[in-house]
Amino acid sequence: MSLISLRALVKKDLQIFFADRRAVIMAFAMPIAIASFFGFIFSGGSSAGGPTGLGVLVSDQDSSVISRAIVAGVKGDKNLAVTVVSADTARDRVRRGAVPVAVVIPPGFGDSAGRAFFSGAGRPQLHVLYDPSHAMERAMVSGLMTQHVMEAVSREMFGGAYGQRLMDEMLADVGSTSMTPQRQMLLRQLMMSAKQFTASADTASTERTGLSMPYEVREEAVTARSNEVYNSYAHAFAGMGIQFLLFAAINLGVELLAERQRGLWKRLRSAPISRATLLGGKLGSTTLIGALVLFVSFAFAIIVFRVTIDGSVAGFLGIGVACAMMAASYGLLIASLGQTPSAARGVSIFATLIMVMLGGAWVPTFIFPAWLQRVTVVVPTRWAVDGFDAMTWRGLGLESAVMPIVVLLGFALLFTIVAVWRFRWEEA
Repeated sequence: MSLISLRALVKKDLQIFFADRRAVIMAFAMPIAIASFFGFIFSGGSSAGGPTGLGVLVSDQDSSVISRAIVAGVKGDKNLAVTVVSADTARDRVRRGAVPVAVVIPPGFGDSAGRAFFSGAGRPQLHVLYDPSHAMERAMVSGLMTQHVMEAVSREMFGGAYGQRLMDEMLADVGSTSMTPQRQMLLRQLMMSAKQFTASADTASTERTGLSMPYEVREEAVTARSNEVYNSYAHAFAGMGIQFLLFAAINLGVELLAERQRGLWKRLRSAPISRATLLGGKLGSTTLIGALVLFVSFAFAIIVFRVTIDGSVAGFLGIGVACAMMAASYGLLIASLGQTPSAARGVSIFATLIMVMLGGAWVPTFIFPAWLQRVTVVVPTRWAVDGFDAMTWRGLGLESAVMPIVVLLGFALLFTIVAVWRFRWEEA
């Protein structure tokens, strides 16, 4: 392979690329624009990427002391962003997909919940309305509502005037229940003990005692720096950058097939340039352009969205170059296996979308089922995305970049070998 010829071919391709200003602008602008969109979506609308409360609608049709305490509790929950509306409004907004979950406290809920607190009979229903496409949010809200209902009911039954009135009524009605006489006696003793416990409290204290969660959660984000906030833009720019590298590779492969159809490669065979030199020139120029687009996109993310390389800078650069080489060799593979430009474009776009999807470029792979997460390790995009995540927001060291770089270079070598082996100079 002649290095002078190789350098001339690479220089020629770079000059052609930068000569088309519109194409250059699109090559840099598109991944930045789409990555910014995905980063914004997965950050919950926060440019800093910090967590925000889940939007939930609450309708209190009961307006009892207990139901108002429940509403106050969920409004103070940092995990929720609560808006109080009517039941009809809540149902309509969930139906239209405006909010994922709404909670309706029906009439008589406080009374029934207070009575059921000791006896377990006549337990009221809390209505949870949810968009079926948001089952995870429904489970989260249901769990949090359990906590706040339990705390509000127990606090009132153990110390509130409203709860004491309910307990007096229940004591009077114990004999009319379907319980056995022994269980009626035990229930009466339980409620009397609760009244005595309440009466023994310090009369000067205004604090009411009730059941509460027996533990507190200490949250700590474990990354390179203590409690570092996850920046969704880091993942989005990695995923979209890789996606556009692969789409650029498709264009490379299709262009090579079009040149072969026009007989250009047949004429080049008469020149004193080997096939390896010609394909190496294409590989080199595409790698340089891809790496440039990728690093410029990340530079934008660092400046605008405060993405930081908390891990190894050398590892980050190594993964970027290896990823660009893998994408460039993928383009050569398309050219070597494709029959016609149109057929190759369709098949390669489908294959690329599958790789991008399974590699976690669109959404993080940790939301995939466990079996799918294990399968996707055979996809090069998975190693590229995970490698960039490790070097940016995870803040891992150079040793965590070695395996992604080796795997990506391995795919690049495999694609190149197959491309050189199967490449045809002219139409069959």
